[in-house]
Amino acid sequence: MTTLENRSATALLVVDVQNVVVDGAYRRDAVVANIADLVERARRADTPVVWVRHHDDVLPYGSDGWHIVSELSPADGEPIIDKSYGDAFEDTPLEQTLADRQVGRLVVTGAETDACVRSTLHGAFTRGYDVDLVADAHTAGDKTAWGAPPVPAVIDHTNLYWAHQAAPGRTAGVVATAEVDLGGRE
Repeated sequence: MTTLENRSATALLVVDVQNVVVDGAYRRDAVVANIADLVERARRADTPVVWVRHHDDVLPYGSDGWHIVSELSPADGEPIIDKSYGDAFEDTPLEQTLADRQVGRLVVTGAETDACVRSTLHGAFTRGYDVDLVADAHTAGDKTAWGAPPVPAVIDHTNLYWAHQAAPGRTAGVVATAEVDLGGRE
């Protein structure tokens, strides 16, 4: 259903599952395990896995905290998109990477729910992609000290509103890890 022509493939997008980003994040180990399961399933299905890493003044490129967590390892040939904005499409080769693979549907996982995951969801949707958020494969750190809701509420709210996104010619959805379809959409 994507509005992108000749782009029926699906890709698994793993956003910012980096040491410092998920250190102390809500349900960190369960979320990382769910992402690992999805990565393994995507590889078996020959579905592209695309990795995203954030860097900025607080999270320097190449630092220990910047690395993807040890439980997850990009395979040879899997693209890694380095970014410095919340939306993984901004000022990166992500769009071209997906176009080269004829991807029109993204299955999104990662961190942080209330920042880079949310920005990338919207960035993909407004660019014409069908976008599924994996309900139990995204997380965030506690930001209640700055007035944000507790992380479980942030995750629940994001899952709720993403399940009801709508736009002409595109679909949005929320699905549990066990129910994710990693095939393309015609």
